[in-house]
Amino acid sequence: MIQQLLNWSPVSPQPRPRGPKPTPVHPDQILDAAQSVFSRLGVRGASLRAIAREVGCDPALIYYHFEHKEALFEALLDRHFPAMHQALDALAKPSDLRPTALRIWEVLTIYQQRLAGAPGLRSMVRGEIVQGAAGLQNLIEKRIRPILMAVRQILTQGIARGELRGDLDPTLATFFLLRMQLEILDWLPVVLPRLESVTPDEAMRRGMQAWFTLYWRGIAMAPLAPVPPLPDPTR
Repeated sequence: MIQQLLNWSPVSPQPRPRGPKPTPVHPDQILDAAQSVFSRLGVRGASLRAIAREVGCDPALIYYHFEHKEALFEALLDRHFPAMHQALDALAKPSDLRPTALRIWEVLTIYQQRLAGAPGLRSMVRGEIVQGAAGLQNLIEKRIRPILMAVRQILTQGIARGELRGDLDPTLATFFLLRMQLEILDWLPVVLPRLESVTPDEAMRRGMQAWFTLYWRGIAMAPLAPVPPLPDPTR
């Protein structure tokens, strides 16, 4: 017995199985899932668990990248709006002496290029502007206001150059221009191909051209004067 005690050595405990190792998730995957959930449920109605189910990961992995769902919402806004603001701010510089008609068409093109592929974002932002909490509305306003001001500046310059009607309200004209463009992005590529034999791209081109023509005739000093050639917005 004494010899057995002398020869005894402790046995290291076997590690307990921990289950499968969590799959790494890129922040962009989390943002894609959050955009989908937010567009369906709104930010208030969504939860990080619902977003984790959408992306197929443990909720802890979301907390690793984002402090809370409001941080997710802010990151989604910053995916799109700063680039739009940069493009429109460059377009609004007074040194751009191209015809106002061409610059307005480029505004519509920038909206199409930046937002046509993000219906979830448009739905999410629209819902939060109308029904969201004040804090979220402030986050949206902080990013949208510079965009609206850049477009307003283009219209104001058009009035000063004598290309647009002197009685035009630039603020309301900005709202109507962009509000209808969002409706075109949401509806035309879906509805028009069901009514006529056209592709979604052709539906977008026709819708934007029709809206531009109607809008221009309402704001131009010489509404029937020839308009410069307009580039294809879908390219």
